[in-house]
Parts: sequence; structure tokens; C-alpha cells
Amino acid sequence: GEQLTLLEQLVNIDSGTGDKTGGQRAQELVAAQLRAIGMAVTLIPAENPAYPDNLVATLNGRGKGRILLIAHTDTVFEPGTAAKRPFRTDATRAYGPGVADEKGGVVEGIMAIKLLKMLNVQDFASITFLIETSEERGSPGTRGLIAKLVGGADVEFNLEPGDAPDVMTVWRKGSNSFDISVKGRPAHAGVAPQLGRNAALELMHQIALADSLPKTGDGVTANLTLMSAGSRYNIIPEDARATFNVRIREKAQGDAVEAKFRENATNTVIPDTAVSVKREISFPPLPENPQTAALAALAERIYRDAGLTITRGGNGGASESALAYEGGVAALDGLGPVGGGFHSELEYLELASLTPRLYLLASLMIEAGRNPPARRP
Repeated sequence: GEQLTLLEQLVNIDSGTGDKTGGQRAQELVAAQLRAIGMAVTLIPAENPAYPDNLVATLNGRGKGRILLIAHTDTVFEPGTAAKRPFRTDATRAYGPGVADEKGGVVEGIMAIKLLKMLNVQDFASITFLIETSEERGSPGTRGLIAKLVGGADVEFNLEPGDAPDVMTVWRKGSNSFDISVKGRPAHAGVAPQLGRNAALELMHQIALADSLPKTGDGVTANLTLMSAGSRYNIIPEDARATFNVRIREKAQGDAVEAKFRENATNTVIPDTAVSVKREISFPPLPENPQTAALAALAERIYRDAGLTITRGGNGGASESALAYEGGVAALDGLGPVGGGFHSELEYLELASLTPRLYLLASLMIEAGRNPPARRP
């Protein structure tokens, strides 16, 4: 009951990424909850002024493990969404903007720390709870803070939602964007079109060359997401550009895709056009790795002892766990309540998953407090 009451309050505050007013209200609500359970709470200005404050709450214990929980209050929904379709439940599910991604996880984190306090568990060195406000755009307001917190942690538990029926996340793809720019030559499309070199036509050729890259699946995917060309209706386009969003399981795959785009750039069909390639890495991958596998095995054991079953999976979405892994910290993701329909009006949270997931998170924190994983060299 308490968990659902808090979830309802949080879901009914609009906090789309970049909504500073609503986002700040959400952070203040969470801060009050964490202060009430005895955590030291700091609201820290985001590293980009477009976003509300990030929140860092800490609790010191008497044990060994330094535990980092990461969640985000920002959603993908516009201001006014919560008024249009507020939090509601039926017999099996809860609905509303961000209910599973990731407000259910935020609330679960608060409840798990509350549970540890009630049980008087103190055999952890510290629990640090980061609630950030720009995750849905790749954490541009939090990167430095995440790196700093990861530096002082032994384990990171991420409260992104679990996938149905009951899956934790042991791998995530990294996200890269590749900008393909073509420089042609402008000319009057009526008087002397033959003097022009059509950048748009060359771009179409480059896009066709990239068609050999896979678009779906659990491996590498490369999808055309942005495209523009030309300046006026009566001028042969001098400039054209396209962006591909590329998702990778291993870092080396990003280099291989880059090599392919660069090779394509040397193969032009419109004479006197030049193609350039620019790569931007937004998120590294969380590859399958022994540290995460060990945490997943522990989670499976905790569930099994309670007569439940949890499985391992992964997806093409990025999260802060990849940054934790990059920093040498054991990371386990997808520990929030089970949900689906993310980033859409159909988003839901499975009510039956609330108690098992809360039990799992609290148990993982207790175990990691007692026996922290070794940092990755």
C-alpha cells in the first residue's frame, strides 16, 4: 500500500527530460522520502543547466561493501501528460507516464533502504542512491557525477525495469551515432543543372551502401534516423547529411561499423562529391562479463530460495550500468519492478512483481554489503 501510494504521487508529477519545474518537484518528493528514513541527501545542480538537480543520498553502515543504487526520475513524456492519463491500477497492473521507466524503480529503491533500516541491517560500508534527471537523453547532466560515484563503489545496482515475465538485465548495447555528410556543388536547377554535383543523390548512394548492416536483432544494429539535403527548391543540393544510430554489444563492433562507413565514403557515384564520416559515442555497451554473471547467479539463488524464478536477458537500450562497468565496478541492471510498453501510452507495471523485486533488491544489498565483489582490474 505504502509503495503504491508513493508511486502514484511520483507518477502524477510530470518530469519529462528537460522539464525543470516538474522534474525538480519529483526530486524534492524523493528527497523528502529519503531524509525521512535517515539518509543524508544532497541536491546537486545538473552538469547541464537544462536539467533539474541530481540527487545523491547516502547512508553509512559498519560493514564492507560500498553499494551504489542508480535510478532516474526523468521520463520521455511532455508536460501535461500526467493530467491527461494519471496513475491508475487495475487487477494486475499499474499505468501512467513513467510508471515502470523508471518511477517504479525509484520507489523500489526507497522501500528497499527503508526495509534495511527496519531490519536494522548495518553490515555494509555505505549505500549511495543516485537519482538522476537526464537518463532518457543519455545522462548529459550526470556523466561526471556518475564517474565520481562509481569511483567510490564496489557494486552498482540499476533500477531500470525488469522485462516480462521476470528478467534481469545482464547486457546492454552501447549507442553510437554516425553522421554521413556529403559535399557537392550547387547549380541553378533550371539554367545549368549539369554544372552541379548533387549531394542528395550521393547521400542516397551512401545510404544504399549501408543497407548491408543489420537493422534488428540482438547483435549490431544500424538504423537511419535523420536525413536532410539541399537549401532551395531550384538549386542542385550542395550539402546532404544523414545520421545512423548504431547499437553494439562489444566496443570492437563500433570500430568495425566505422571502418565500413569510411570505406563506403571512398566509393562515390556522383563525381566531384566528397563524403565525410563523424562518429559520436553516446554510451558504451555493458557486455556480458564475469562480474555481472556472478551477481546474476546470486539473484537467481535469492529468488530460488523464495520459490521464484528469475532469468537473464538484455536489450538495445543504454543505461548508467555501462558507465559503472567502464569504471571497473560489478553491475547488475533491470532490478526495478517488471514492466512493458516503455516510452508509449501503453506503459505498465506488473503489480505482482512489486514484492518479489523489493525482496530481491534488499537481499542483494545485504549480500553485497557483507561480501562485496572485487573491482574489475
